[in-house]
Amino acid sequence: MSTPSKLFEPYKLGPITLPNRLVMAPLTRNRAVEGLVPSPLAIEYYGQRASAGLLITEASQVSQQGQGYQDTPGIYSKEQVAGWRKVTDRVHARGGRIFIQLWHVGRVSHTSLQVNGGAPVAPSAIRAKGKTFVNGTFTDISEPRALELSEIPGIIESFRRGAANALAAGFDGVEIHGANGYLLDQFAKDGANKRTDAYGGSIENRARLMLEVSKVVAAEAGAEKTGIRISPVTPANDISDSNPQPLFDYIVDHLSTLKLAYIHVIEGATGGPRDIAPFDYASLRRRFKGAYIANNGYDFELANKVLAANQADLIAFGKLFIANPDLVERLKKGAPLNAPDKATFYGGGAKGYTDYPTLEAADAAE
Repeated sequence: MSTPSKLFEPYKLGPITLPNRLVMAPLTRNRAVEGLVPSPLAIEYYGQRASAGLLITEASQVSQQGQGYQDTPGIYSKEQVAGWRKVTDRVHARGGRIFIQLWHVGRVSHTSLQVNGGAPVAPSAIRAKGKTFVNGTFTDISEPRALELSEIPGIIESFRRGAANALAAGFDGVEIHGANGYLLDQFAKDGANKRTDAYGGSIENRARLMLEVSKVVAAEAGAEKTGIRISPVTPANDISDSNPQPLFDYIVDHLSTLKLAYIHVIEGATGGPRDIAPFDYASLRRRFKGAYIANNGYDFELANKVLAANQADLIAFGKLFIANPDLVERLKKGAPLNAPDKATFYGGGAKGYTDYPTLEAADAAE
């Protein structure tokens, strides 16, 4: 029996009409092949999930310097663009819509991934407490170095080039990764940013890099095809800010002025408690003229409640989409959901990636 729900209503996102309000969140799966190109399995993986209102790919680094984990795909080489083109072709052939997430990890990296074994870069030379995944194992994040002022235009340019490459690869749009303690979030938050130049100190200065990147990406891809992901209070990757509300109110005011298509907001701790710290997400919703994608710990019940109260326009699901390629159909029918296998989230092959059964396959097997 199908359940009436706002979740299954269409939504106009810039120039594209989404057939439903379910978004597949970006999910790092560490399965890129030689040259950090999306694997043939990735073509099938995204194709299987094309019934989502919008697919957002796993985070893809805009430069070698932007990589923080093994086997994550890039969007800076011709080979990577060609690999992603196969993914977008498959998704479009199945009637789907797909954005790529543009990523620079900043300090959350390891010397083994950097050019000539160099130090990862950061707003300030403060090592993040935490692990990264390299050479098949979890290992401590390396000591970073502070970016020189003269290097920052190059960082901005790498995001612009990533957006241009994304369009060349056939993506319907791009999402800037401004969340989870990666580079743009590191600059914005005062726990990681101790700079005394134009990119440090005041809220305006700390927000500058995220807003400058957003401006050039929107100019390259079209503001109506550009979204951004933010996580005001997450402690992910050892990130913190002493006063996140005025910081993110300011950021979102300026993102709204740029007329971006959406803000994708991780409410609470990424993959953890939604109530980890007090924060008024409704303030961001009010300030932003585009779409609000709500993310973190959503199930069918919470999604319906938040959409019915008009607290969000779209709802992003992560782990549920890993395990249920046909999540839209399953939720529509009130069918049982496959449970995700955490052991296969990061790295590996088809197991736990492209082999989760659809309802149709399960029915055929009975």
